[in-house]
Amino acid sequence: MLVIRPIAMSDYDALHTCAVESGHGFTSLPVNEELLTNRIQHSEYSFTKDGVTEPGDEGYLMVGVDSETGEVAGCTGVEASIGWDVPFYSYHISTVVHSSPKLGVNNVVKLLTFGNNYTGCSEICTLFLRPSFRGGLNGRLMSKCRFLMLAEHPHRFSKTIFAEMRGVSDDEGNSPFWQWLQEHFFSIDFTMADYLTGIGKKGFIADLMPKLPIYINLLSKDAQAVIGQVHENTLPALKLLEREGFTCRNYVDIFDAGPTVECDARNIESVRHSFRSKVVIAEHTSADDYLISNTSFENFRAVATKAAYDQASDSVILAPDVAKALQVTQDDYVRMLSL
Repeated sequence: MLVIRPIAMSDYDALHTCAVESGHGFTSLPVNEELLTNRIQHSEYSFTKDGVTEPGDEGYLMVGVDSETGEVAGCTGVEASIGWDVPFYSYHISTVVHSSPKLGVNNVVKLLTFGNNYTGCSEICTLFLRPSFRGGLNGRLMSKCRFLMLAEHPHRFSKTIFAEMRGVSDDEGNSPFWQWLQEHFFSIDFTMADYLTGIGKKGFIADLMPKLPIYINLLSKDAQAVIGQVHENTLPALKLLEREGFTCRNYVDIFDAGPTVECDARNIESVRHSFRSKVVIAEHTSADDYLISNTSFENFRAVATKAAYDQASDSVILAPDVAKALQVTQDDYVRMLSL
């Protein structure tokens, strides 16, 4: 059984392995000891921070752990409010019309406009599941556990939740979109730019990025073709978020032009349909699958498991090993989502 819990410093080696395996383009997991260590320390601070009444600089990073072997299967996270300490940049795709009635010319063209439009929003991020654990309910657990957290502790997160989706790049980490930018504005390759962003060295973006809107039809054909497209490995994650109600509002990443998707927290399907239930600990034979989390924040736990829910009594029967994994006892409450 896979159990989601807050990351701890003892998970450093496993997080480093995830960073290596995630490959190029996974900005939030740089292969850098200092940055990964800082990420863990900041998450530990965030989970234990008292008196939080609104989203701030908190960053919550969690790992999925095999309850039998103790092996870390992957990681997943939420940033409470981005863009305050380190700028968060994106491109917005807009449309303008160049028209001349006298000449009978009416051209519709699209622009990329540089900006910081997601400042203050909460970001779901750093979702990575190691290949040997992909299958069954693990992927849905790693993604949807964050929505149970949002539903149970809404005051810690903003009204708008967004996610940056990894854009198109090849096995060597080359991005067609970045190659055009590199040729005209930069002198560093995509992997270096991606790495510098991951370790927080974003000053070069503001220094070198074109400040005026870019006409998309002036880009190379290869660059135009990947705007708003996702890496093939990211397609399942995008489909899952789209089913949750996330949609692209014409914002894309400034490096690989991957789409940014967003949703009002209250309208996320898993938030809307999750519910609380009182725990009864006993063996059962139910065949119904649920995503279940405890109601603690500092000691957050979540699993995907079979459970027997009784609507009449608003209670759920959990097997003893599931209750132990969730760190709940008889008559405690859990948050549930039917799968």
